[in-house]
Amino acid sequence: MSRRIGAILFTGALAVTGCAAWGAVLQVKPGQSIAAAIHAAQPGDTVQIERGTYNERLLIDKRLTLQGINRPTISGQNSGDVIRVAASDVTVQGLIVRDSGTDLDKQNAGIYIQPHADRATVQDCELVYNLFGIWLENSADSHLLRNVITGRRDLLSVNRGNGIQVYNTKGSQVIDNKISFTRDGIYVDISSNAAFRGNTIHHVRYGTHYMNTNNSTWENNQSYLNRSGLALMEVRNLVVRNNVAWGNDDHGIMLRTIQDSIVENNVVAGNGRGFFIYDAEYNTVKDNLVIGNHTGIHLAAGSKNNKVDGNDFIDNQEQVKYVASSDVEWGAGKGNYWSNYSGWDQNGDGTGDITYEANDVVDRLNWQYPLLKLLLSSPSIQTLRFVARQFPVLRAPSIVDKHPRMRPWNENWSKWNDKRSH
Repeated sequence: MSRRIGAILFTGALAVTGCAAWGAVLQVKPGQSIAAAIHAAQPGDTVQIERGTYNERLLIDKRLTLQGINRPTISGQNSGDVIRVAASDVTVQGLIVRDSGTDLDKQNAGIYIQPHADRATVQDCELVYNLFGIWLENSADSHLLRNVITGRRDLLSVNRGNGIQVYNTKGSQVIDNKISFTRDGIYVDISSNAAFRGNTIHHVRYGTHYMNTNNSTWENNQSYLNRSGLALMEVRNLVVRNNVAWGNDDHGIMLRTIQDSIVENNVVAGNGRGFFIYDAEYNTVKDNLVIGNHTGIHLAAGSKNNKVDGNDFIDNQEQVKYVASSDVEWGAGKGNYWSNYSGWDQNGDGTGDITYEANDVVDRLNWQYPLLKLLLSSPSIQTLRFVARQFPVLRAPSIVDKHPRMRPWNENWSKWNDKRSH
């Protein structure tokens, strides 16, 4: 009883109820102080905040739950971090968190989870008009779930923070968040064993800016109408599965300096480049739909020794851009589908009878002289293609598929036909 009386005296009529198993519940109403309730709470307590607007900056320095009832608003009044978490096992849920400061050097955030604050949970919150949405640093096993994060649209992109910043962490779970109008949607660096699943990201610079983070999963995310979609760089042992990247100005999915990873069942549609694969080896790229991009795949910097099979390349203005000194063979297993394949299937087994070559001398002339595309259907250009194939001296190194499919693997490919960048 003395604990409850002390809490009431300190907070000035805060309502407190007890629960022997789970700790006390301290209730905060408009006009009362959330910070005072946090100060009065004991580890394991819950601070419940009723609907209203609270102009406070909060420090949570003990294990507790900060719970909004009917979505109260906490405003940092454009200064510092709105909520700073400095203890392990803290949960923040059901709040509107807004109006952090704008100091990039100090990394002002709506919710800042500082080093060694392990097992933090931020869920079902709306973070608006903050520099960074959620900053997560040097922690383990934290969960960021079902939050809506909208950045500072009044600032230029370069002056904004990222929606979610994950730095030097282990076991982070970033799931079902919606992020828009930040600098980058999700920025990840020097982390491991993370899962990024079900997130929706749009109108940012990079949907994902991901570096130096191994043994992790990217699954069921959507990244659209950004400058770039998913950028996965300097990593190994990733699973990149069932993501959709459409309408991005540059690439849908970038695989740069990546090894020993599986990239499967993704859709990249209507981007500048569907995939940009740079300095990537020993990966499996399979069963992806690459449709309606300016360039389907841009392959560069010696990206060999990858298994690329079972993919559909449909109606890309340029299927593959590849410049190197030797051929690279794809489709060694079941073959890829190429919508511009001009061969035939005499025995009806579903596989083309002649090899598909992605880049011939005509393709290379197109890169150098874009106006040549106006003549692609002319007899002279078709003759040039035929002659180049008959005389190897004219042949350029290419992506080669010896088992091209006659029909797409993905039966629902047509629904992605109208996706285009803004």
